[in-house]
Amino acid sequence: MKSLRFHVAARDELIRETQYYQAISAALGERFAAAVEEAARLAAEFPAMGAPHRFGTRRTFPKKFPFSLIYVERGDEVYVLALAPDRRKPGYWRARGAER
Repeated sequence: MKSLRFHVAARDELIRETQYYQAISAALGERFAAAVEEAARLAAEFPAMGAPHRFGTRRTFPKKFPFSLIYVERGDEVYVLALAPDRRKPGYWRARGAER
């Protein structure tokens, strides 16, 4: 399994969205966090399995939530660029790929 690292903005998206779901229901917030964690684990364990996406990225999908976990494989790590809501402007996270 490769190491997993989140871009700071992707980590902020995860925190913000988890808080949103927790405000609705503590159980819903837990389910959201678990779904994202599972999607991230799959990306780290099987990076080539993610669906090819824009700009050389791949993505996995947290089950039952309208989000994509967008990442790139870099050597021995999987670098998560965004936890992108399906309704947000596509590619808003593109500039994050250039940072390390």
